[in-house]
Amino acid sequence: FFEMLGNFSFGDYFKTEAIPFAWELLTKEFGIDKSKLLVTVYHTDDEAAAIWKKVAGLSDDKIIRIATNDNFWMMGPTGPCGPCTEIFYDHGDHIWGGPPGSPEEDGDRFIEIWNLVFMQNEQFEDGSMTALDQQSIDTGMGLERIAALLQGKHDNYDTDLMRALIEASAHASSNDPDGPGKTHHRVIADHLRSTSFLMADGVMPSNDGRGYVLRRIMRR
Repeated sequence: FFEMLGNFSFGDYFKTEAIPFAWELLTKEFGIDKSKLLVTVYHTDDEAAAIWKKVAGLSDDKIIRIATNDNFWMMGPTGPCGPCTEIFYDHGDHIWGGPPGSPEEDGDRFIEIWNLVFMQNEQFEDGSMTALDQQSIDTGMGLERIAALLQGKHDNYDTDLMRALIEASAHASSNDPDGPGKTHHRVIADHLRSTSFLMADGVMPSNDGRGYVLRRIMRR
C-alpha cells in the first residue's frame, strides 16, 4: 500500500523556489539530519544541480546525475514532460545497498522519499520536444516512507500507520506479530487498509468493476 502526498504549481514558481521549499520542509520543519540526505538530478539538468549545491550545500558526490528516464518524467508518448530531482535518505551502512545509479541501488539503505518533477517541455508524436509556455511543478512524497523516517523506523510496517493492524491480526490468530507468520499479518494489514480506503470512497463488494476488485481483496 502506497499513499502519495502531492503539491503542485502551474506557472507560479519553478526550480529556484521548489528546491528550497523542499529542503526547508525536510530539514527545518521535519528536523531531518542534513548529512543523511542526497539527491539525484537528470544528467543534463545543470540548473537543478547548481540550486542544490547553493541551497543545501551538498557536495558533488551527494548530487548524483542520472541519465536514464528514472529522472525524466513523461506523461506518455506525447504531452508535458521534464526532468526531475529525487531526494533520498541514507538509513546507514548497517543496511545493505548503494546510492542511486550504483550496482547496489536496489538495496534498502538509500530510500527515495520525495520526487520533484519540473514540467518544462512538451513531447510530440514525431519525437520532437519544445519548451512549455508555462512551467509547472509536480511533486510526490511517500507518506509511509516519510512517516517511517520521522518515527525512527526503517520498515514502513513498523510505523503507527500499520503496527496496530498487524498486532490486531496477530492477536486474533493468537500468533506473534513478528514470528514466522509475520508476512501474513502484514498482508492482512495492507489489505485492511486498502479495503477501508475503497469503502470510504463509496465502493462496495460486487461481481464487477471496482466492486469486484474490493471483493477479491477482502477474500484474500
